[in-house]
Amino acid sequence: MATPARKKNATKRKSPPHRPKLDHIHHVAIPVPDISKAVEWYTSRFQCRVDYVDETWALLEFANTKLALILPHEHPPHFALSRPDANKFGELVTHRDGLNSVYITDPFGNSLEILQTPQHEP
Repeated sequence: MATPARKKNATKRKSPPHRPKLDHIHHVAIPVPDISKAVEWYTSRFQCRVDYVDETWALLEFANTKLALILPHEHPPHFALSRPDANKFGELVTHRDGLNSVYITDPFGNSLEILQTPQHEP
């Protein structure tokens, strides 16, 4: 009978004694050519709720995060993090939905939005 293969150099991960609080992904934004058609497509196929919609973008809420549907010429594709110290990344701008944020770019050219954490969010 063959013996089971053993993993070479396998080490058990030890949890650090104090784990820092992880950042919260607020939403991921993907480009679509037509907001209303995209909202209809997603909401007719998946269990999600429309948080906001206008002619340039929509925000859909899923159980574990939100999905922003954006027009390519209005917003860059990005993901957004909620942080209480968002202003340390740059000057915050108030958006029409009332959230304050700043866009930054990582060293690889990807856009990130850093949202000021509302008082009631983790």
